[in-house]
Amino acid sequence: MSSQDIPEENLPAEQGTTHGAVKVADEDHPFADPGLPPHEHRIQDIDERAAKRSERAVAFLFTLSMLATIGFIASFVTIPHDKSIYIFPIGHMNAMNFALGLTLGVALFTIGAGAVHWARTLMSDEEVADERHPIEAPPEIRAKVHADFKQGAKESAIGRRKLIRNTMLGALTLVPLSGVVLLRDLGPLPGTKLRHTLWSKGKLLVNMNTNEPMRPSDVMVGSLTFAKPEGLEEHDEEFQNEIAKAALMIVRIQPEDIKDKRELEWSHEGIVAYSKICTHVGCPISLYEQQTHHVLCPCHQSTFDLSDGARVIFGPAGHALPQLRIGVNDEGYLEALGDFEEPVGPAFWERG
Repeated sequence: MSSQDIPEENLPAEQGTTHGAVKVADEDHPFADPGLPPHEHRIQDIDERAAKRSERAVAFLFTLSMLATIGFIASFVTIPHDKSIYIFPIGHMNAMNFALGLTLGVALFTIGAGAVHWARTLMSDEEVADERHPIEAPPEIRAKVHADFKQGAKESAIGRRKLIRNTMLGALTLVPLSGVVLLRDLGPLPGTKLRHTLWSKGKLLVNMNTNEPMRPSDVMVGSLTFAKPEGLEEHDEEFQNEIAKAALMIVRIQPEDIKDKRELEWSHEGIVAYSKICTHVGCPISLYEQQTHHVLCPCHQSTFDLSDGARVIFGPAGHALPQLRIGVNDEGYLEALGDFEEPVGPAFWERG
């Protein structure tokens, strides 16, 4: 109910307003309360044929959602999981994924569109003003609540029965540990797996493109090469589990351009080897800028300076990329001189 609907004689005395608000603004009362504007009827409110059209539109959207849901189930049951289709301009993609995404998207969208159309055209849209009332409880109610609380505390004897009180607090403190113990069911504990990779002293650096051991002459100034430890083949199940930790970036930098002297000691003739895994969330780094010796993670734009210990110069990464100490064996191949000295990839609480 708006203020216009209240008889004038029932309004408060202050300029004929409700709750002290004025109908017409002036210097003393800058905030006017003109009440609600006249209600404007929709076409559906005055024309039953328009209302029927809106009803049919809403029913059509809901029916389309049902058909899309049936299509989702049928796609999941009938389409082979390895079948691909070509869609211009996207290209080739998995047929089942495309069908499931399309049908589920249509099912959810049409439910939402139908509900919105129903609310906008057929549900009542008349605005109603309600009188405000105090939110807090009356003083007598609050006094009664306080008295009841004190009486309950007295009757429970929690102040006198210290043994009960202390053991209850102990039980309430320990019971959440049950949930902590249940976290073990999320999977086996990693142990020291996060601290170690397949790299060890004497393991050759194998080019991930040619699958051949690398010589220093294979690494040119300004190029970025990716390497893996010898004995790790792509068709092995172990490859997928271990390559995320063992993948290397190999870059040759002129020795005079290397700022971090430890980096120079761990390299061979300016060839440096760093973990390819970003220390932010573990994305593979693949972008290299030759002039600045910067590498960029494509996921969140963390940038590392390979000429200065791969320290972070931009982005959300928390620490530098771990470096692998490398050398050359008697046959002239690049080899690792040990494992990384710190865990690769995203930081975790035990680091350092």
